[in-house]
Amino acid sequence: MKVLFVEPPKVFWFVMGEYMPPPLGILQLASYLESKDDTWEIEVVDSQAEGFGWEKLQRHLEQAEADVVVVSALATCNTFTILRTLEIAKKVNLEVKTVVGGQHFTALADESLSTYPEIDFVVRGEGEITLYELVKSLENDQSLVDVKGLSFRNGSKIIHNPPRPFISNLDDLPFPGYHFVQQHMKKYNFKMMAYSGAGYALVEASRGCAYKCTFCSQWQHWGGKWRPKSPVRIADEMEHIYHEYGITFLWLTDDNFGLGKRTSALCDELISRGLSENLTWFMQARSDDIIKNKKNLPKMRKAGNYWIMAGLERHDNQVLQDYNKGIKSSDAKLSMDLLKENDIFSQATLITGDRKDSHESIQGLRDFVNYVDPDLAIFMILTPFPGTELYETARKQGWLEEDNWANYDMVHAVMPTEHLSRDEVQEELYQCYRSFYGSMRRRITGVFSRNKFKRQTYRYMAGQGLLQALRDLY
Repeated sequence: MKVLFVEPPKVFWFVMGEYMPPPLGILQLASYLESKDDTWEIEVVDSQAEGFGWEKLQRHLEQAEADVVVVSALATCNTFTILRTLEIAKKVNLEVKTVVGGQHFTALADESLSTYPEIDFVVRGEGEITLYELVKSLENDQSLVDVKGLSFRNGSKIIHNPPRPFISNLDDLPFPGYHFVQQHMKKYNFKMMAYSGAGYALVEASRGCAYKCTFCSQWQHWGGKWRPKSPVRIADEMEHIYHEYGITFLWLTDDNFGLGKRTSALCDELISRGLSENLTWFMQARSDDIIKNKKNLPKMRKAGNYWIMAGLERHDNQVLQDYNKGIKSSDAKLSMDLLKENDIFSQATLITGDRKDSHESIQGLRDFVNYVDPDLAIFMILTPFPGTELYETARKQGWLEEDNWANYDMVHAVMPTEHLSRDEVQEELYQCYRSFYGSMRRRITGVFSRNKFKRQTYRYMAGQGLLQALRDLY
């Protein structure tokens, strides 16, 4: 049995500049399958790292002669690249079994199987055990009715097996299979964040989130539960990546890492192992957690945490409340100042295009961000991703004016507001970036900042033409 995992050719999110992340999702799945059955032939092809376009990918699929093709499905905007990959796989071999998963296809399992004949199976929710049982059943020509978390066709009927319970202890999972892409490890990069030669890898320290933001698909996909890995397990994986592959820049991918005792324990592990002298790591955190755990910030910085991103989202508390965000706009300034005081690069994400937004309210957001003054600000258009409360509301209310999944990328407006057309929402996004990065004072202080990450980031961004790229969107 040969299982081929594919990261399709795709265009990366230009707002973040030049970067090429390793395909963590399929690396985790490949490693799990390898740990369960060492007789299977497992291959991972990363089209970006290989330099594959569609023709080269087709030739590789022809040569691979896989029994099962599993395609990486990170984001809704990549839906059509995934489908194109499956079409090619079926063109090469009509008998090959094709598998998708992830948040988009989990939320739209029925619709996807009904619409796209190139999809044979949808692995819903947490994928490791379901995919293993699927491959095992296909190998032994067994019935699929007992494979929990699986959706598939049976003739003209679509079958949705019962959901799969979550893995009880994430520490039991093997490390992601970076060895499948070992030859590409030095190609993975995040030029805005990591110094040249640092390399770049992803570490999953937990799954899910206990908060229930209306615009976020993460919490619903993971059942509204937060399941952490232990600090020792996280440190083990970070140490493994550093020693095996020489990677010194790590992104902890958690939607909500949390900054309490667990973070302090992780820092102790990294410091005691001497890793803090070699590793630099980035993470996401809530503004209220930054404030509540401000005593941990010096230790985090000592342990190698140089960069934190916080979803500040909005300046108006009523909108934050409508989003079920659970933070106050007054937390924003203090949280960003605390990071700066501890020499931790502060990144904020902000949301435009709320249903009630007007020119005046978005100007208020711009004024708010300039006052809060994070080191880096990323503005995004409110986007109703499948699997979110926002998507269900937008669909029922008829707000959606765009059905091209490729534009569900948080930089294209797919719905208007009560006061603004989609074109006006698009223009306001451009003005947000222009307001923040057009400031000569901010540019100069960024380029000459004493913080090495701020200095590097602003020097890098100076040559990227971000504003022009945003202008060219419409």
